[in-house]
Amino acid sequence: MDSKNARLGLKLFFVYLFLYGGFVLINTFSAETMEMTPIAGINLAILYGFGLIVAALVLALIYGALCQAEDAMPADPQPDSATETASDKEDSQ
Repeated sequence: MDSKNARLGLKLFFVYLFLYGGFVLINTFSAETMEMTPIAGINLAILYGFGLIVAALVLALIYGALCQAEDAMPADPQPDSATETASDKEDSQ
């Protein structure tokens, strides 16, 4: 179960890395793009930055919800009679 959580965490990390990488690349190669003011006079750099913060919170909530849902599932089903061990058979006699 821990390895599933780790894989999920890595997937979500790479989603965020992609978003953050876009922010860095735009700033590096097209800084004038970040000066645009698409909404209410707020430049794109500020909007993108707040978007990154919101994305981090959403990804954290998704991770928490999915890990918690997995913890609620039973890890080991009850053994059936075909898988009884020798000591189980001795105890029942």
